[in-house]
Amino acid sequence: MKNLVIVESPSKSKTIEKYLGKDYSVVSSKGHIRDLAIKGKGGLGIDIEEGFIPTYVVSKDKKNIVKELKSQVEKADHVFLATDPDREGEAISWHLAQEFNLDENDNNRVVFNEITKDAVIDAFNSPRKIDLNLVRSQETRRMLDRIIGFKLSSLLKSKIKSKSAGRVQSVALKLIVEKEKEIQAFVTEEYWTLDAVFSKDKKKFEATLTKINGKKAEIKNEEEAKKAWEACQGEFTITKIKKQVRKKEPKLPFITSTLQQESSTKLGFSAKKTMSVAQRLYEGIELENGLEGLITYMRTDSTRLSNVFVTSAQNKIEKDYGKKYLGKYKIKNDEGSQDAHEGIRPTNLENTPEKIKEYLNNDQYKLYKFIYARALGSLMAPAINNTMNVSLENNGYLFSANGSQLEFDGYLKIYADYENNKDVILPVLEENEKLLPLTLNSNQHFTEPPLRYSEARLIKELEEQGIGRPSTYAMIIDTIQERGYVKLEKNKETSKTKVFFPTEQGILTTDKLDQFFSSIINVKYTANMENELDEIAEGNLEGVEALTKFWEKFKPLLEEANEKMEKIQPEKTGEKCPLCGNDLVIRVGRFGKFISCSTYPECKYTAKIVKDDEEKEKPVPIGKLCPKCGSELLKRKSRYNTYFHGCSSFPKCNYMETLDGEEIIPKAKKTTKKTTRRSK
Repeated sequence: MKNLVIVESPSKSKTIEKYLGKDYSVVSSKGHIRDLAIKGKGGLGIDIEEGFIPTYVVSKDKKNIVKELKSQVEKADHVFLATDPDREGEAISWHLAQEFNLDENDNNRVVFNEITKDAVIDAFNSPRKIDLNLVRSQETRRMLDRIIGFKLSSLLKSKIKSKSAGRVQSVALKLIVEKEKEIQAFVTEEYWTLDAVFSKDKKKFEATLTKINGKKAEIKNEEEAKKAWEACQGEFTITKIKKQVRKKEPKLPFITSTLQQESSTKLGFSAKKTMSVAQRLYEGIELENGLEGLITYMRTDSTRLSNVFVTSAQNKIEKDYGKKYLGKYKIKNDEGSQDAHEGIRPTNLENTPEKIKEYLNNDQYKLYKFIYARALGSLMAPAINNTMNVSLENNGYLFSANGSQLEFDGYLKIYADYENNKDVILPVLEENEKLLPLTLNSNQHFTEPPLRYSEARLIKELEEQGIGRPSTYAMIIDTIQERGYVKLEKNKETSKTKVFFPTEQGILTTDKLDQFFSSIINVKYTANMENELDEIAEGNLEGVEALTKFWEKFKPLLEEANEKMEKIQPEKTGEKCPLCGNDLVIRVGRFGKFISCSTYPECKYTAKIVKDDEEKEKPVPIGKLCPKCGSELLKRKSRYNTYFHGCSSFPKCNYMETLDGEEIIPKAKKTTKKTTRRSK
């Protein structure tokens, strides 16, 4: 074997192998092959005292893969590492090099932003060394997440039965909980509006009260609304007509966060689904001429586009739509964004969505069409609207009417499916013209609390606050739901969009973290930590320095919380355990709440919690008295869906017997294997 290429994904390996030819064998590691150990001091896999030295082990599910890869590495003349072009991908390449004893100084790292023949061939013509700064940044992030995750999770499990905590997930949860508290504390206020409908030349138009005697209109109650309504009887005079030409600029190409946000609102995709579908489009789809990567790398926070793409897009726009549709190339990257990759775009503009639709499933087609329209549209001319604002006045009450008509569609030629741009056409009007309203209505309203976070709004907030990285947002959202901290549900009263509601456990978790770790689990500290990770990636900061500073702040907080955080006792049900007679309590397990004996693990009795809406089989009298206390015996159904006879005085009397009349003796009270046979 001459050349071995290792990538993460099996589907990606097929696409690349097709481009490289017979002298290359492309295999997959299926992601990370190693992770921090979970044995040793604290189970962290990190020796904190010796300067944050990590210990890595091959993951259990990757041992066979590593064995096979090692065999192929030994046979190869040269090994190339072609994992994804980001910090995570750089770290995977480094771990592969470490495990297979590859030379770090060798130019064996291959990076490409799109999986097309030209991009792949160019990348293999100019391999580089593994970027150890990127590796150290990812390694520092991993150690931070391990320390916080393990230490805080262990604390919260023992104290309040929460399943986990995390450097970023806990801040995302905090945002949701704080929003809920803000909503609960919101005080509704009454206000009124006035609107009028006018008509001219058989064209109706609506105007709304905006000012009263030159000041912003504020009507707080029905009495004020009635006064305003009475003052506006009679003719209105058009005092001002303002006409403008407004340009509507095209949107920039997608980055990871905007792709997730817009796919949520426009396509109804979850962040997780968006990234999964995008991954498949990036790695390659089987088209007429074989596998081909359809989009550039989908984990990016740069809106930059390559010169080659810009030129090809401009040629296509001029050819398909005309020169007047050509726009200017613009780029806008937020401070702190990494400009390693381009924005998300199609790899080949000749692969139009309609042309390749038959090769895509429905979700792939929808997302590819969206990405295609966004990228091409970003290089098109602005849309132009003719707007008209009309002011109508009556006794110092100023009403405003707005009209808009599309003059030139520009980028909307390709992007109209994703933006509302309806014409509102006003009749021909003149200043000083007088009009009598057809209707004049006063409307009562009440101020509404702030909106809960939808997936799109939460991702936008995380991005704006600099928390985490766009590539992690889907996982964060997934985690806080799996842990039972939040629920993503429709709010029937206010919204058709699913929004996040914190659970009792989610609120409790945030409250306890606020009480003991507010200086670390907060927006500002988490964002600053992201900046430090960027500094490490650029070679301006040592990972050990960042970890030491964090640990010196975190350790005393952890010690105080271990000592002072109150341990919450399980809630008592008010019933006694049928096996041992001790109190029954409600506990939280992998599958939610359940009933358990308070003496666990001495007594292992458990039972399912029956919800109010679940059918519950009622006990039936059997016409026989309890031999222990003389009360009536009842036929009952057990949690195992079997039947037995039990005393109606339970829990005062815990006598039980089989349907054959054989006494059931609780395990805790058995002294011998003998049972007593009782006659019916």
